[in-house]
Amino acid sequence: MSSKKSDSNYDYFAQEYNEVYAQILSEQTIQILEKLLLVHLPKAANILDLCCGTGQLAQKLLIKGYQITGLDRSESMLNYARSNATEGKFILCDAQSFELSPIFDAVISMYALNYVMNLEELMSVFRNVNTALKTNGIFIFNLRLEEDFKSYWDNSTTRVVRDDYAWISQKSYNSEEKIGQIQITGFQLIEKEWKPLEQIILEKTYSRAEVLSALEKVGFRQVSVHEEKHDAVFQERSEYTYFVSYK
Repeated sequence: MSSKKSDSNYDYFAQEYNEVYAQILSEQTIQILEKLLLVHLPKAANILDLCCGTGQLAQKLLIKGYQITGLDRSESMLNYARSNATEGKFILCDAQSFELSPIFDAVISMYALNYVMNLEELMSVFRNVNTALKTNGIFIFNLRLEEDFKSYWDNSTTRVVRDDYAWISQKSYNSEEKIGQIQITGFQLIEKEWKPLEQIILEKTYSRAEVLSALEKVGFRQVSVHEEKHDAVFQERSEYTYFVSYK
C-alpha cells in the first residue's frame, strides 16, 4: 500500500460534505446499487468502497450485512467515515496507487472519478480495481460524461455559510481541455481562530468511448452503461452515468 499522505485539497471540504451532501447522495445511490449491483452479490459479500468519502454509503451497506472496506485519500473524510460506519475498515490511500489482494466481490466508486485528471491515471485506477477483485467480481462506478458537464458547469456562484465556515464558490468550464473548475474563497474556524481559505478544485470529464476503451484495455468485460434519460433504474434526476463491468 502506498500514497498514505492525506490530501489537503479535500480535507477542508470534509465537514461540509458530511453535513450537507453525503446523506442525500447515499440515499439516492443505495437505491441504484440495489438494482445494478446488490442483486448480483452473495450475502455478506466483501465490498471495497473506493473514494468512500465520509462513510454514509458504507454504513448503509453494512446495515444490509455486507463487509465493507473504505479507501480515501483524505484523512478528514476518513475520520468522519470511521464515526459514521463504525463496523467498516478504512484505509488512507490514493485510488491511483493502492494495491490490494483479490479478495473483493465488488468495488464501488461513487461521485469520485471525475477528480482523476487524465485518461492514463484513470486507467491506473481501473487496473488497481481489477487486481483487487475476485474472478467474476463486479466494478460499478459513476461519472459525469461530457454531455453532463455542459449542463452542470454553468458558471454559477454558490454561497455557503455555517457556524464555523463560510465561503463563495465559482464554477467555470474549459470545453477545449474538458476540465471544470471550482474556485473557493472564504474563511474556516480552526482551533477557535478564523483562517482564510483559498482553494481550487478541478474535475475532468471523459467521453463514453474513452471510458469503455479504458475498461476493456485493463481486462474488464460485459460492460453495461446506465444513464437517467434511458434507464428506469433512476427514480430521481441524475447528472451521472453508471458503468457496470466484470473481471
